[in-house]
Amino acid sequence: MSSSSRSVPVNQLIRVNILRATFVLSLPLVICAVSPWSGLVRETMDVAGIGLVVAAVLGRFWSILYIGGHKNMTVMQDGPYSICRHPLYLFSTIGVLGFGLMLGSVVVTLLLGGMTLAILSITARKEEAFLRGQFGPTYDAYAARVPMIVPRLSGFKTEATVVVSVHHLRHNLMDALVFLTFIPLARFLLHVQAMGIFPSFSIW
Repeated sequence: MSSSSRSVPVNQLIRVNILRATFVLSLPLVICAVSPWSGLVRETMDVAGIGLVVAAVLGRFWSILYIGGHKNMTVMQDGPYSICRHPLYLFSTIGVLGFGLMLGSVVVTLLLGGMTLAILSITARKEEAFLRGQFGPTYDAYAARVPMIVPRLSGFKTEATVVVSVHHLRHNLMDALVFLTFIPLARFLLHVQAMGIFPSFSIW
């Protein structure tokens, strides 16, 4: 390991707290921005949003099957890690995009998804400083071949068997299931909008 590399992994609690703070700061916009859509378009956005949230949960679960118990110990390059280097961040962003769609605003969807992707991209770069120090040319070659977060599906590959850590799977499954709370949360926020307690404006 070079002396210039990070000696310890990134503190994930910092990332979580930044995401939480970003969500809290965005609440005024989320509550006051009323969807201009109705009928079939609005229903389609809602169904698509729920689908993305479910995909986020399943995708994070899929990722943990591969990385659970191996994080920072090896350069995982199979399964979801063959299409992007940070699939957990990919599926987290997908979940946030689904939440935005359930609120019925394209602008809010892109704003929330963009902020999430930006924060997770910064975190990913910091994590990779540590990983490059740990694994050197092996990680450099992996990074040169596989994109960071935006996936390249054509690169998918996997071994016939996967060694799964039940402990890590159980722990991280709860983290993945948190994304399902986006569905009732979106319903609650829409109910708050309908009550007319706060000023509102229509946003595309």
